[in-house]
Amino acid sequence: MWSELDSVWASASDLQQDVYHHLALYVPRIFCLGPNVGGEQREELACQLLLLAPLEWLLLGEEPSSGLAGLQEKNQPSHLCGHVFRVGEPTYSCRECAADPTCVLCMQCFLGSVHKDHRYRMTTSGGGGFCDCGDAEAWKKGPYCQKHTPKESSRYSEEDPVAQLPPEMVARSCSIFSILLKYAVDMLTWDQEDQLPAGLQERGDTYYCMLFNDEVHTYEQVIYTLQKAVNCSQKEAVSFATTVDRDGRKSVRYGDFQFCEQAKSVIVRNTSRQSKPLRVQVMHSSVVAHQCFALKALSWLGQIIQYSDGLRRILCQVGLQKGPEGENSSLVDRLMLNDSKMWKGARNIYHQLLMNSLLMDLKYKKVFAIQFAKNYERLQNDYVKDDHDREFSITDLSVQMFTVPSLARMLMVEENLMTTIIRTFVDHLRHRDLQGRFQFDRYTAQQAFKFGRVQSLIGDLKYVLISRPTEWSDQLRLKFLEGVDAFLELLRCMQGMDPVVRQVGQHIEMEPEWEAAFTLQMKLTHIISMIQEWSSTDERVLIEAYKKCLSALSQCQSGLADGEQPISLSLAGHSVDTFRYQVSQDKVSIHLPLCRLLAGLHVLLSRTEVASKFPEQLPLGELSPPLLIELPLRCLVLCAQVHAGMWRRNGFSLINQVILVGMVSTGLYCQLCCLFQAGASMMDPNHFLMIVLSRFELFHIFSSADCRKRYREANKDVVQQNNTLIEEMLHLIIMVVGERFVSGVGQVEPFDEVRREIIHQLSIRPMAHSELVKALPENGNKETGLERVIDTVASFRKPGVTGRGLYELRPEWNKHFNLYFHHYSRADQSKAEEAQRKQRRQNGEDTGSLVNLLQCDVLLAVEGAVLQWAVEPSGGGWTESMLQRVLHLVGMALLEEQQQLENSSTEDDISFNYICKITRPGEAPSTSGSVLALLESLQNAPHLEVHKDMITWILKMVSNIKTMRERTSSNSSVTVSPGPGGPEEVVRDKDKAERKRKAEMARLRREKIMAQMSEMQKHFINENKELFQQSLEELEASTSAAAETSVSQVCVGPRRPGGVEHRQLVTCILCQEEQEVKGHGRAMVLAAFVQRSTVLSKNRRRVLPGSGGWSLFETDISATHTDQSEQPKLVHDDDGVCVCRYFEAVQLKEQRRQQRLRGHTSYDVENGEFLCPLCECLSNTVIPLLPHTHSPDHSLETWLKTTSQQIAALHAAHRKKPFSSSVSEMITTFSMSTYKVGLKVNPNEQDHRVPVLSWSTCAYTIQAIERLLMDEEKPLFGSLPCRQDDCLSSLCRFSSSCWTVAPPTTVHKHFIGLLAALVPDSQVENTPCILDIDMFHLLVYSVLSYSSVHSLDQSGRSVVDSAHLHLLHLVTVAHMVQILLSSTTGHDNSVEAEACSKLHKCDNRLYNVSSGWQLWRCVKAGVTPFLRAAALFFHYLNSTAPPADLLVPGVGQWEALCSYLSLPSNLLQLHHSHRAVLEPLIHSWCRHPGVHQTLRGGGVIVRFPRESNRLIELPEDYSVLINQASSFTCPRSGGDKSRAPTLCLVCGCMLCSQSYCCQTEVDGEDVGACTAHTFTCGAGLGLFLSTSAHTRARTHTHIYTYTHTPLKPYPPVLYIPHLFSVSAPASRRGNPLHLCPDRYRKIERLWRQHGVAEVIGHAQEANQTLVAIDWQHL
Repeated sequence: MWSELDSVWASASDLQQDVYHHLALYVPRIFCLGPNVGGEQREELACQLLLLAPLEWLLLGEEPSSGLAGLQEKNQPSHLCGHVFRVGEPTYSCRECAADPTCVLCMQCFLGSVHKDHRYRMTTSGGGGFCDCGDAEAWKKGPYCQKHTPKESSRYSEEDPVAQLPPEMVARSCSIFSILLKYAVDMLTWDQEDQLPAGLQERGDTYYCMLFNDEVHTYEQVIYTLQKAVNCSQKEAVSFATTVDRDGRKSVRYGDFQFCEQAKSVIVRNTSRQSKPLRVQVMHSSVVAHQCFALKALSWLGQIIQYSDGLRRILCQVGLQKGPEGENSSLVDRLMLNDSKMWKGARNIYHQLLMNSLLMDLKYKKVFAIQFAKNYERLQNDYVKDDHDREFSITDLSVQMFTVPSLARMLMVEENLMTTIIRTFVDHLRHRDLQGRFQFDRYTAQQAFKFGRVQSLIGDLKYVLISRPTEWSDQLRLKFLEGVDAFLELLRCMQGMDPVVRQVGQHIEMEPEWEAAFTLQMKLTHIISMIQEWSSTDERVLIEAYKKCLSALSQCQSGLADGEQPISLSLAGHSVDTFRYQVSQDKVSIHLPLCRLLAGLHVLLSRTEVASKFPEQLPLGELSPPLLIELPLRCLVLCAQVHAGMWRRNGFSLINQVILVGMVSTGLYCQLCCLFQAGASMMDPNHFLMIVLSRFELFHIFSSADCRKRYREANKDVVQQNNTLIEEMLHLIIMVVGERFVSGVGQVEPFDEVRREIIHQLSIRPMAHSELVKALPENGNKETGLERVIDTVASFRKPGVTGRGLYELRPEWNKHFNLYFHHYSRADQSKAEEAQRKQRRQNGEDTGSLVNLLQCDVLLAVEGAVLQWAVEPSGGGWTESMLQRVLHLVGMALLEEQQQLENSSTEDDISFNYICKITRPGEAPSTSGSVLALLESLQNAPHLEVHKDMITWILKMVSNIKTMRERTSSNSSVTVSPGPGGPEEVVRDKDKAERKRKAEMARLRREKIMAQMSEMQKHFINENKELFQQSLEELEASTSAAAETSVSQVCVGPRRPGGVEHRQLVTCILCQEEQEVKGHGRAMVLAAFVQRSTVLSKNRRRVLPGSGGWSLFETDISATHTDQSEQPKLVHDDDGVCVCRYFEAVQLKEQRRQQRLRGHTSYDVENGEFLCPLCECLSNTVIPLLPHTHSPDHSLETWLKTTSQQIAALHAAHRKKPFSSSVSEMITTFSMSTYKVGLKVNPNEQDHRVPVLSWSTCAYTIQAIERLLMDEEKPLFGSLPCRQDDCLSSLCRFSSSCWTVAPPTTVHKHFIGLLAALVPDSQVENTPCILDIDMFHLLVYSVLSYSSVHSLDQSGRSVVDSAHLHLLHLVTVAHMVQILLSSTTGHDNSVEAEACSKLHKCDNRLYNVSSGWQLWRCVKAGVTPFLRAAALFFHYLNSTAPPADLLVPGVGQWEALCSYLSLPSNLLQLHHSHRAVLEPLIHSWCRHPGVHQTLRGGGVIVRFPRESNRLIELPEDYSVLINQASSFTCPRSGGDKSRAPTLCLVCGCMLCSQSYCCQTEVDGEDVGACTAHTFTCGAGLGLFLSTSAHTRARTHTHIYTYTHTPLKPYPPVLYIPHLFSVSAPASRRGNPLHLCPDRYRKIERLWRQHGVAEVIGHAQEANQTLVAIDWQHL
């Protein structure tokens, strides 16, 4: 058929007409048959056979499989990898070799490249990009991996790959590709809903109601609307919504036009009330069918071109060939320009085709990039109007072209791309004020949404500028400077935007919108840096860019002083003219991008030495220093006034902006300081400081002697504000003078800058690698330079148990610490001062004109005024921080003068003469003494003790400098150091004296405390003589008991010592009342937590019993587990007052909390949960404390006879209640808790399963603890915490007494059924086989239920006799038979082996083996866990002290364990001693039909000993895990990649979480896949590792836990950087992540301890800021 059709098409005169006729005939028959006909598999098969296969025959001219194989064999593959990344797939970027951060490798190429041994960054892909392996422009070195390294002998790299194809195939492929691509483009861009293009006749009269996706409406809105519109169930509506979200559209109704139009009207009406309605179209079924096949055709084209680069190039030629319409008439242009009109699925498929074709062919990639750049403005306009995310837009492909340096510069030159991007961006921001500045405060929600989309253009501009050019052409300079002009126009619109005015009197009513403007400024930060970096590579460009920027700033500042009143300032004999402006009264803005750009360019002039080489080309004469510093100074004053609390009525918006301005990561503060320094260096220091004083509004304080005093008396708030402003001003001066550690400002390199940053960060405290990276400023490539510097200044302290490694500053670098480091916040400064108080403080190393500020008269006047105020201790007009800053400035000046003296040979070379100026007396308006005299008077001031060392050091320095000047003047150029009397020695002496004084005070304090403790102990003993006497009696009794049992300590049977009855006194933690534990007293209870568990289960797929039933016999263990919350006890009286009142208070509290906080995440009061009132551990029930009872003994044979007679004579009888009503009520409470939690049903005291659930809880808890002790190699006794010890004791005693509140016949029936499993009873049917029974549960059930059988004797007393021992013997033998039936064998001989062989031969159904030694070892190993659990059970049941051998780990455990249980060390003697009784029982066990069926493979055989369950093994390398997760497909989305794959750590199952697609219904509630999984895997509790990649930069490695209450996050991160071992999630920075075994083991141990719920409850109770989330949808 296909060959015939091939021959017809090959000879056709109009191939397009024939192909269209074939498509018109078959496409509607395959794709438009309605929603309930066929399925996806049928469509796929029919499409391949009827539509695609004929095209393949026509293209290849032969059978497709062989033809494609031949093409692939002859093809010379490109050296480009081209692997397209899936969502969440790991990507790798070399930090040393990548041209920019967007250059990435796939996992296979990375492992085969040289970069795996370099410093690399690992991230996860958001989908859509491809591997850059083979692209030489993407890598500085090592562009090829081993797989893609081109062969030297290959010559095809420069040849046209089309020439390698046969001419007839080239002709056929051109025709087919042209027809098929045109067909697909026509259908995907078709805008008529009920007609088809010419040649594709429509068929039938059926329509689809198509619902399209948008990013406005939520899932819930769409689901609700669909339920009303198309009358579907919620499950169907969820399926519709999921498909619409994934594919972009979905047909929700099929039928005639009227039927579909009705659904459309309902959908539009219901979704148009609050926003634009959902997009719905009624489309003819033939149109839908052809659109579906158009997508199939595009996918087919993408697959075909993978076989041959020649076919790829032909498709590129066809796609980019211009049509008769001229410009933008190619098929690719039509697709691009109609991108926003398509649905999501269509976009994804044709984007994928473009990436596989055009972007993989370097020749046509350039042509496509030119077309893309020409249509850039239109494409971006369409994207902004659209509402789909950028990853589904054609504009997202810009990263694939703009990041290629050669393409980006070609587009910049030929298409003026840089200017186009900037002007397109500016055109979208149309809201301006009267001055032409951007205005964001009146943005509506729609405009804010549009602004968020416009910001993507900044990313495109960043891509274009990400690689600096190494060579410049004239055209590149011209176009770049044109782009700079456009960028300056953008910055002019931002300069001074969103000005603020101080609110006085009344607080601002509404917080203004500030985030948009600040976000824009932050987005442009890297663009400004990149333009500066581009400018630094060419001198001509730098000069022109500086001129343009200065001109733009001058235009913005041209009217700055217009209308302002000119004033003249005079101080300390100097005067300056300026204009009146007050930050506290006039408008001020923090948005100064032009100033930031100019600051960077100004620094570059110095760094590149352009200013010294070409001074005549720079407009330095046009610079007005006062205007240059005006705007930065206003912003800095604003920050100071905000810190002083003057702007608090302006709300939090301004405070947040000021905080962000000061953050290191923003870089705003540093750039403003650089421009401020530049202006200060060009001004007279006195003039500069007077302007600063004026703008800080402090000039009047220092120009008048009495003004300060009047303010102090008039207004304390104003005085406090002025004090803070003076501190901030002095701090600013310190930074202007001292912070010259910037390349271009001081003589330092970038390496030195990073080192200084690290020194000051580590001066605060030792930091982890992640903290340091976060604290350091990043460049455009997100690099900090940390790795190059860190080892020189810090030592790494390896992580301990917490997995956190820290860097510590090396001692030799402490001398470089500066308290007033400009990147310190106030908190950082305080911490650093505290940590470095005893270290020497010094500042930068460069000299320049800025240092003249330190000796100018105005600053000396300010310093003299502050020192004069400090002389008056009770004045209150100064602060210690203010004085500290003045002393710091004085010290800086002295160090500067000392440095000049040391570096000069004659006095004429010294320009800094600070000593002379501070020795002169003060001038008007201050009439105080000289600065030096004031310092001398303050040296011994008692109120300045904290500053005494600093003042002493200053005076020493003054003396030394005077000596140096005298020597310099006498022509003796000898360098004088501070000498033996220097500041270091003074500080050391004072430190020694201080340490000695503190040590003496500490000694005296310790002696006093010890004396007080001794006195209190004596007093306590005297007051509590009775208590101590009782303790001594108990100690003597326990000692004598230990001596008696040292020979033979037994916990069960007739030889068990009876012991002495002791009073047990406990105290209520609520009312502090002391109470003795009595059966007829008031009930004493322990807070406990009961939960379902499968930690010990070997079959996780088995559904736990629910309301339908519960089996007494289960080999596979799944039950409830009890854990005590705290050791102290609760007590309540006969009416349960304490406990009831407490729980009622908790309920009332939670009701109020729900009204305030909309629920709580820590515990669920509706399910009876509460927090322990003492330790706040999660609890949901209470266990009553019961007294201990004793019992006599009988022989096994007698016991069996007596028991059989009693069972036959059991009748309902009235019993005397052994406990008071209060105790019985608490027994019932705990019984109902285990029943309700275990079966997930409502309480029912008459249910026959109530006592069974209580016994099961006891048995399972003991087994779980025994397994934990065994695996951790801890002793069986003595290693449990007090609360677990009390829990087991109370639980066992409760379980032995719970029958007292159950119907007698119920417990009797249970015992009859239990005993029938071991001793055949003809009246009991359906007894289980021995392989289906968990023997320890059977032992516990039998022992505890036996109490009801012997509940009556002649006197009516409740007794428990020696039947426990016989039950233990009987169950032990049964367990040995159970082990033998499921064991394997070996060889050896011994007495035990012979006995085991005899037991083994007792029935022919046991395996026939030759030796019994292997069997004995198997029996011994298999029965040990059972015996250990039995020892724990009888220990807590009978309160018998354990032997010493079981209190320590090691050898000798077996004999001690057997002795403690009254068992022979050779357990097979049990069979020998009671052969007559046991052999018939063993025969009956082995002949059970279930045994034969199980051994023949009819059931699961459980091997003994059971292996402890563990969490799954995780890969050591995190990339392996996320690569596995990225390959996971959603099971309900037709093979679509899961957006949020989540790994179950219990069973290893990968699930699709956080999505509607995999939601299921559990107990009438819609839950997510993870939540549903917990009910089958973990009995309602699960541990999940989330590997979702919500963004390209961050991957979550957190664990989530689901408990009985909604799912909760568990913070510890499992994957951390291997070298640095930090605790913060470092994948955001891309460091390679590796599994931390310690953390994983800790989580596993927590899971096996059943402590997950408690830990989560504690964590969330401590964190009250958590927002309630519907975690059940995970």
